[in-house]
Amino acid sequence: MVSSSHEALHRIFQKDPALLTRALQSVLRIPFPEPREFAAMNVDLTEIEPVEKRVDTLLRAETDDGAYLLVVESQGKPDDRKRSSWPYYLSYLHEKYRCEPVLIVITQNSATARWAAEPIHLGVRGCPSLTVRPFVLGPDNVPVIVDEREAERDVPLAVLSAMTHGRGPQAAAILENLATALRTIDPDSAAVFVQFVDSCLADRQAQQMWRDLMTAIQYFWRHPLAEQVRGEGREEGREVGRAEGWAEAILRTLQRRQIDVPADVRDRILASTDLDELGTWFDRSHEITDARELFTEGP
Repeated sequence: MVSSSHEALHRIFQKDPALLTRALQSVLRIPFPEPREFAAMNVDLTEIEPVEKRVDTLLRAETDDGAYLLVVESQGKPDDRKRSSWPYYLSYLHEKYRCEPVLIVITQNSATARWAAEPIHLGVRGCPSLTVRPFVLGPDNVPVIVDEREAERDVPLAVLSAMTHGRGPQAAAILENLATALRTIDPDSAAVFVQFVDSCLADRQAQQMWRDLMTAIQYFWRHPLAEQVRGEGREEGREVGRAEGWAEAILRTLQRRQIDVPADVRDRILASTDLDELGTWFDRSHEITDARELFTEGP
């Protein structure tokens, strides 16, 4: 059965195709030409009816150097049968569309990334007739975005960072800064990114932290994932849930930054039901050095 993390890892490029070429250029250092436009394509590569072949995501990128077919494969673990199908994918696509195919494999696992990056040689040993060299995005090369401004500059890349590094030691910082950055884009796109990240967080503590952060964001309640976290409930209950989420996010941020929180400060945070006020305190929690500075007006 295909897992939700498998789907999210390649579907993010359907949501934002330009992220894929930015990753090729800036992460993998591949001189890929700048696309003028993208088009989603049929992922079914079946040629003979009894033999079914499907790629995860297939995009056509039109550039000044011609058209390219971007084949994205999400890989959870080594699978030699899957690996043996990749040369078929590229050959079939080149023959059918007369475009240059590019294979990109994305994974959350370093060992799988190393396995996937190994060239595939077909033919005489030492003198192959065909060699396939997959480009791999994984924990060893996808940037760890823990800076709030960097996350805001490229929200989709920050989402990919959270999806890839969500089980690592810097997960908390990545998720907190991403949560802030999501507030700078349109709510519908943010809601989709929210679920992509949630699907990829295998670590229960990181996933719970993400859900606590997301309950504080109002658009989150319009997304199906909200029902999974909080249930449908009345609007009044939702307001309380959002306030509790903001308060928990503030306290988690201060705890992560090793800032002592006196009892009266904690009580004031937990007692607040003003979402604007809590949002302001959450922003300040990333910058202050004393917990009481949460409540201080000014820069």
